[in-house]
Amino acid sequence: MAVWDDLVGQDRVAAQLMAAARDADVLVTAAGGAADASAAEPMASSKMTHAWLFTGPPGSGRSTAARAFAAALQCVSPDRALGSAPGCGFCDGCHTALVGTHADVEVVRTDMLTIGVKETRDLVRRAQLSPAGGRWQVIVMEDADRLTEGAGNVLLKAVEEPAPRTVWLLCAPSLEDVLPTIRSRCRLLTLRTPSVDAVADVLVRRDGIDPGLAASAARATQGHIGRARRLATDERARTRRAAVLKLPLRVDDVGGCLKAAQELIDAAAEDAKQVAEEIDTKETEELRAALGAAAGTGGRLPRGTAGAMKDLQDRQKRRATRTQRDSLDLALTDLTAFYRDVLALQLGSEVALANTDVRDALERIASGSKPERTLRRIEAIRACRQALDSNVAPLLAVEAMTMALRAG
Repeated sequence: MAVWDDLVGQDRVAAQLMAAARDADVLVTAAGGAADASAAEPMASSKMTHAWLFTGPPGSGRSTAARAFAAALQCVSPDRALGSAPGCGFCDGCHTALVGTHADVEVVRTDMLTIGVKETRDLVRRAQLSPAGGRWQVIVMEDADRLTEGAGNVLLKAVEEPAPRTVWLLCAPSLEDVLPTIRSRCRLLTLRTPSVDAVADVLVRRDGIDPGLAASAARATQGHIGRARRLATDERARTRRAAVLKLPLRVDDVGGCLKAAQELIDAAAEDAKQVAEEIDTKETEELRAALGAAAGTGGRLPRGTAGAMKDLQDRQKRRATRTQRDSLDLALTDLTAFYRDVLALQLGSEVALANTDVRDALERIASGSKPERTLRRIEAIRACRQALDSNVAPLLAVEAMTMALRAG
């Protein structure tokens, strides 16, 4: 399977990347594998360039496209047909790039709220190194929108004056999420939300999911590839979604609003706790072992290592905060989709309803209100998301939203 096969519904983007990968291969071949400036000079007249920005709505596959391109740049298949694009998916270069073990491919993703100056400086230092394998040094930054302003300024100089064989692949939801000075120096690729049928097909083909379940998950998430896969493979995710979709029927009085808000917050906190249980203990044990907390000493750490433990604990707390926010945002996304379906029924359109599994609830809400009220409810959910982005206390923001859903 070629590395491009997982770019669901992105034929135009795939064609651009394949053309660039061909030119990149020519540049490396012409330079004889030498990692010097001679390979970078011809870039100005080719489809290859040193910095790319992948944008598109959540679930469109920005990171998938970037990782596929990174693998194609490292493709060393000797059996590729003449003129075909690199990215066979089977050679050592492709395989190690895709699984995350290639020495010249660094994939940066964060489970924190931001990417800071220190982390970015470390990346920039790595980007100055010559590729160990003689092809390209590739930095994939999956969350470029989370760069702080200071980190963005650090990255800017590296993008302005790249090393000869370094390629930056930045991913963000939109152009506005990246500093203007950075985006002006990148080649832009805009991905679109893939069709429901295309997402269902890849779930069946790649993940072996039952066709009926794949179609249901793809429809419920409206083409969001990652969420569709999680919904199709995780029973807990389906249970949480079902609970969220019952909320519109529970906000008839003040007590119901406040209880529903508390339950949303509790569910998000439980998500964060599950992540902590799965990851934090392992991280802590590994760090303690690395710092030399030997058996027979009561687990005490050597002198001078307490700071490293505190840094890890602070990082874990920030990750828990992001996990809770991400869980809340997912619930709000599901709520928005519910009310969009309500609006569609009120306007006499049943095309592409996302939540057909709760059709009775949709019809009940639709028949009991007017489109204007539904629009106000959708606006209340948007206002809640904005409040959370502005660091309003989550419970207060969600309570205000549920009260607004009641008032409509």
